[in-house]
Amino acid sequence: MTSSTKAKHKKPLILKKIIVQRSLADIVNMSRRPGSGQPDEIDLVVDKGMEKQKMLLSSDKGHFSMIKALHLADLITELNGFCGVMSIFSSMRYCLGESQSFGNLWAALALIPLGLFFDFMDGKVARWRKKSSLMGQELDSLADLVSFGVSPAVAAFALGIRTPVDHLLLSFFVLCGLTRLARFNVTVANLPKDASGKSKYFEGTPIPTSLFIVGIMSYWLSQKWILENIPLGLWAEGAWFEFHPVVGIFIVSGCMMVSKSIHIPKL
Repeated sequence: MTSSTKAKHKKPLILKKIIVQRSLADIVNMSRRPGSGQPDEIDLVVDKGMEKQKMLLSSDKGHFSMIKALHLADLITELNGFCGVMSIFSSMRYCLGESQSFGNLWAALALIPLGLFFDFMDGKVARWRKKSSLMGQELDSLADLVSFGVSPAVAAFALGIRTPVDHLLLSFFVLCGLTRLARFNVTVANLPKDASGKSKYFEGTPIPTSLFIVGIMSYWLSQKWILENIPLGLWAEGAWFEFHPVVGIFIVSGCMMVSKSIHIPKL
């Protein structure tokens, strides 16, 4: 083999070596925290629990094999979603029953803060057991959407905020919550972290802040300010665009959730 032929064979090998070295350098640079010269161990070390979960989800073919892949924190997250679903059903049961029997409506409103308890506990359990997963992150977002997005909107409908324009504005609130949760999942890796690896702040108000609205609706219910007695009444009554002005609190909450400039410190 001539020297020119050997040189031709060596060039691809040299190029491959350069590409591999640059790829490794890019990985290290991406794993550095802002303002730190050292790679973040949380990003570089592969979470064994996460890898095990991926393996179980991809390899097992049994009908209930996915249950084995769930961590304890994931099961607690499921309870959050359960509270949201039961709240929706309770609101629906109120709409089907006597308007002066408030038991189901109280249950609908009470189940939402109970969901917040489970939403708080799943993170505590995940850090205690040192097990987290991408599936757990997605479960958390979906459960939050049901418990703190859909269920408050359905409770508002049950209280009497029921015109077509009200429906559009309540849907806007739910979609803002959906968008906010999706943005969090995409950008959480790029937000500034503290020493423990947790994000320092939320961009926009977290969707559980809808509990402030739940508190307001609970007060209305205690005063029997529901249905025809909703505060501020019905505006443009009889027109196609009639609406309840109190639905504005859902609009404000939705806009604050998707805000880029509002930074809420993470506890």
